[in-house]
Amino acid sequence: MTKAPAITSTVQAANEVYKLPPKLFDARCKACWFGAAVLLLVIASFWSLNLKWAQFLSWDAFVRMGKFLGELLHPETNPAFLRKLLAASLETLAMSGLGTLLAVVLGLLLALPASKTYADDPARWRAPTRLVLNALRSVPELVWASLLLIAAGLGPFAGTLALGLHTAGVLGRLFAEAIENAPAGPGFALRARGVGEGRVFWYATLPQVLPQLMSYTLYRWENNIRAAAVLGVVGAGGLGQMLAFHMGLFQMGETSSVLVAMLILVALVDALSYASRRWLSR
Repeated sequence: MTKAPAITSTVQAANEVYKLPPKLFDARCKACWFGAAVLLLVIASFWSLNLKWAQFLSWDAFVRMGKFLGELLHPETNPAFLRKLLAASLETLAMSGLGTLLAVVLGLLLALPASKTYADDPARWRAPTRLVLNALRSVPELVWASLLLIAAGLGPFAGTLALGLHTAGVLGRLFAEAIENAPAGPGFALRARGVGEGRVFWYATLPQVLPQLMSYTLYRWENNIRAAAVLGVVGAGGLGQMLAFHMGLFQMGETSSVLVAMLILVALVDALSYASRRWLSR
C-alpha cells in the first residue's frame, strides 16, 4: 500500500531534475510570436510574388536547362583564350585584394571612433561614424562602380574603389563590434597605470580581436572576388567583363571556363582563410 506514494514522489523528483521541454508555442513566449510573424511574412512573400511554379517545373523548362548545363560542361581550352583568362583572373584577384586592403584600412580607422571601448568611454563620435558606415555599406558595389566610372572611366580602378568603399562599411561595423566585445580586463589594467588609449588598443585590445578581424577580412575578400566578377558587367574589368561579354554572345564554352576560373579563385582564398585561422589559433 505504500509503494504508490513512493513511486509518485520518485516521478516528481525525476521531473524536477529532468524537466520536460517547453511547448513549441506559448502565448507568453516573445520568441514564439516573433517566429510566427516571420513565418507569416514568408508565406505572404510567396503569395505576393506571383511565382510561376508550373512554368518553372514544366518539361520544356527542364529540357532547356539541361541543354544549357550540357553546353557548360564543355569549357573552352584554346591556349589563346586561356592566356586571356589568366590575365583576367589576375586582374580580378588584384581588384579584390587591393579593394579589400583599402577596406581594412578605412574600416579600422572608422571602427575606432565607432566603438565604445570601456564603460566610461564618452564615445562622442560613435553615432555619426556608425551613420557613415551604414551609408557606405547600404550602397551596393554595382552602384558605387557606376558612380565612380563617371570619374575614373572604364577599367579596374573604378571597380577597386567600389569594392573598397562598400567593404569598408561592412568591415568597419564588424570591427567595431569586435572591439566593443573584447574583454575589458587587459585594457583596464593598462589604463589604471596611466597608459594612453593608443597603446591600450595596440597592446591590449588588438591582440585579442586580431584573429576575429583576420577572419572577417578573409571572408570579405572571398566575397569581393565574386563581387569583382559582377562589377565587370558595368565595365570594371576582370573576369566579370569576360563573363558578361561571352554570356551576351551565348558562347557557353568560354562562359564555362570563366566560371571555373572564378571557382578556383574562391577556393584558393578559402584555403588561405582556413590556413590563416589555424596559424592564428596556435
